[in-house]
Amino acid sequence: MKRPTVVSLLGALGVKAAIEDAAPTQRVVMTTAGADGKGQAMLVGAIDNLTGPVEKSKARVLDRWLDTLVRVSGSEFMFALVLAGLLAWAFLGIPYGSSPDWAVIISDVQAIVSYLFDSLLMRQQLNEYERLVQVSAMLQSRNLSHRRMLGQITGAGRHVVSPEQLASMEQVPFSEDLPKESLIGRISTVASNISGHIITVGLFWVGIFVWLGFGQHCDWSVEWQLYINSATSALMVLIFAFLATIQERHTDYTEQCLNSIFKVDSSVELKLRLMTGDATPNPTVVIPAPKVGKLQRAIFYYADLVGTLIGIVILIVVLIVWLALGPLLSFNSNWWLIIGTYAGLVCLNDGFILRNVQDRLSSYQDRAFEQVRLDDEALFEAIRVPDPRIEHDVVQARSLSHRLSERMGVVCSHETTVVLGAVLIVGLLAGATAMKWSTTGQLLCNIPPSIIESFFMMILITGHNINDSRRRAGLRTMYLRRLRLLAYIEKLQVSAA
Repeated sequence: MKRPTVVSLLGALGVKAAIEDAAPTQRVVMTTAGADGKGQAMLVGAIDNLTGPVEKSKARVLDRWLDTLVRVSGSEFMFALVLAGLLAWAFLGIPYGSSPDWAVIISDVQAIVSYLFDSLLMRQQLNEYERLVQVSAMLQSRNLSHRRMLGQITGAGRHVVSPEQLASMEQVPFSEDLPKESLIGRISTVASNISGHIITVGLFWVGIFVWLGFGQHCDWSVEWQLYINSATSALMVLIFAFLATIQERHTDYTEQCLNSIFKVDSSVELKLRLMTGDATPNPTVVIPAPKVGKLQRAIFYYADLVGTLIGIVILIVVLIVWLALGPLLSFNSNWWLIIGTYAGLVCLNDGFILRNVQDRLSSYQDRAFEQVRLDDEALFEAIRVPDPRIEHDVVQARSLSHRLSERMGVVCSHETTVVLGAVLIVGLLAGATAMKWSTTGQLLCNIPPSIIESFFMMILITGHNINDSRRRAGLRTMYLRRLRLLAYIEKLQVSAA
């Protein structure tokens, strides 16, 4: 196999290729034919049959290491470590709060931490997209096999399920609902709902306007500017760590739900194969690549650059160069502000990109699972079994805050917003240059980006909450449908006996 070159790797960035996969086939074997010339299907063995959604391992070792780093960044330990660091910094503010160095430290730490978390959050989103689209391909693959085998059974007219049997189809050897979220997961979900609520976002801006209101009283001093810089820097570090944690917790819970769904789905397939003797492997399903315009392709290109090994390499190189400049600048305040200014502007751009990518990838995932939903509905219509979605789903009117959150998310994720963000960065650079990169000029490239990025990180939590809520409802419907289908298959077996 030809090894990829740097040029080929760079050229592949930004491309969302088609994703294909097939559900693990449940294998059966026919026993020796009896005197009547008929065979009986029996299971090869549970060990030989994979029932869960198989995840493809990445070929490159560095990619696997980086994915491990992503998981570590979203662990409870990492969140506790970040929280302990913020508390230590806050308590140090009691004796050293009047020193500018105390404010500069949190600003620079925030810049470096945010820069790192930007890359890891981007990769987290890209991984989730590939994983869920792969899962949708496997679900569609098995659905095709189910429809084929059910067609063989119903078409032959061999098995009949009476109306009385249809009314008692809920007794199956699986839990009646998806697994419950762990205590830590439930706490994370509640905290996430509070953090991303429209009221919380509104209170954030109230705090910003209160700070602006004290500007004249404080003579618009550097100390006054450092107040908000320190506050938003600490807030951003907390939000980044929190967002990584809740995404990892919710990803874990989604995997638990998918495992439950696939176990029932595998059981349905196995029973159908035992009834029909069908040994045809589950077909490979291809999820087409999404069509994107040139501007969105450019945004994806940058996202891939940030969220892949190339982005991590760039981050390491920048930090090495900054550290190397330390002795030349005698580690003075300008040297400290260099990394804060650079990382602040980069992270501001990343905030716009993260929200856009979150929205676009989520829409592609929804599109793939929409096909699963349509396939499920067609299957239930074909076998004339009541769809449990109609029985169990309760349509609730969306609250005003939910509608406002969605509308705000749409605006913040638009391609035009990303472009306006880039224009803002150019304007900040121009303003700092006009001020000859004085302390105020450098703070100009630190404070507005810090405020805006904090806002966008809160919007990112809001978007995550909306997507997670919608996904959980969809997963529950999938599970209930497969329970109903399994009960139907078991009744078919009884009627055949």
